[in-house]
Amino acid sequence: MQVTSVEAFRVELPLVHEFETSSHRKSSIEHILVRIADADGVVGWGEIASPSDPFYSSETVDTCWLILRRHLAPALLVHTWEEPGDASRAWARIRGHNFAKAGVDMACWDLATRASGVSLASALDGERTSAVAGVSLGIEPTVDDLLTEVSKYVDEGYRRVKLKIAPAWDEEPSRAVRAAFPDLMLQVDANGAYRYDDADHLRSLLALDAYGLLLVEQPFAPGALAAHARLQARLQTPVCLDESIDDLDQLDSAIELGAGKILNIKTSRMGGLTVARRAHDAATAAGWQVWSGGMHEFGIGRAANVALASLPGFSLPGDLSGSDKYYARDIVDPPIRAHDGEVPVPYDRPGLGHEVDEEFVRSLASETFVLTAN
Repeated sequence: MQVTSVEAFRVELPLVHEFETSSHRKSSIEHILVRIADADGVVGWGEIASPSDPFYSSETVDTCWLILRRHLAPALLVHTWEEPGDASRAWARIRGHNFAKAGVDMACWDLATRASGVSLASALDGERTSAVAGVSLGIEPTVDDLLTEVSKYVDEGYRRVKLKIAPAWDEEPSRAVRAAFPDLMLQVDANGAYRYDDADHLRSLLALDAYGLLLVEQPFAPGALAAHARLQARLQTPVCLDESIDDLDQLDSAIELGAGKILNIKTSRMGGLTVARRAHDAATAAGWQVWSGGMHEFGIGRAANVALASLPGFSLPGDLSGSDKYYARDIVDPPIRAHDGEVPVPYDRPGLGHEVDEEFVRSLASETFVLTAN
């Protein structure tokens, strides 16, 4: 297969509710959408779901735009491949920049599966007909505000809630939500805000064992695998790694060290569907549980995450809520929706299973570029 054109769009959508983590608060999301086409006019779409600021990772929308235009798109245009998993060989020499790579890899999978008339989930060897959806809730001004948000999504049928935590915002919200919803699947995510050598931080993390959590996600900095291993040895609640694992070598090290028991597999963080599927296989073979995380994706990236979550090892609810939780209007049709806490996997439609509203995307784009094969 040969890609003959690569087009990119910088698109920003307002959030229906502001979202705060341990590092910052945001009211809108800007992502890069990637449109590729082959000589027959078949089109595939991908989404570069990097943050705008370098708080979650060193990548930003600006760095991804540069890497896509200067390196990834030109490399793809001169590369031929048979299977979508082989497309990534085009950028094998480029180190890092996983968010940028993920959008291109996703577009290649969408293009290939549309050309062959099969669903993305089928091509990935998915089995599940639906993915159990959870919601991720940010830090709120008060505990009462948080309880209002939790109640809203529980009433909508969501079975799992993830709370963002930070030092001094951890035990109290966990205790309050558990008391109000004793049977709710509940987990917390620190985004690396704690330090093992801080006695108060460690005490707060160990105290979380009291609240029956599914997991404690990424308590320490990404590179602190040894610290995660020491915490896991003392914590009954499973430690889940997110930012710490963006390639298979890091996953191998984490497994060897016992740095956790659960892996949050984000297509964007791992560099695309190709690597994310391999991470699923490696983690489950080692006895780790896995689930599908998210980066506030628009419909393109969200559809890819749903397809990935159809793989058999995804036994825990993912951050796969309907797009209406975040955006009043999404960029795909049909929109992605959760029903009774589950998002259906569209095996009956080719590719991502959702059509991109291209006119809407073009109207929103603040910047675009097109590169074509010579």
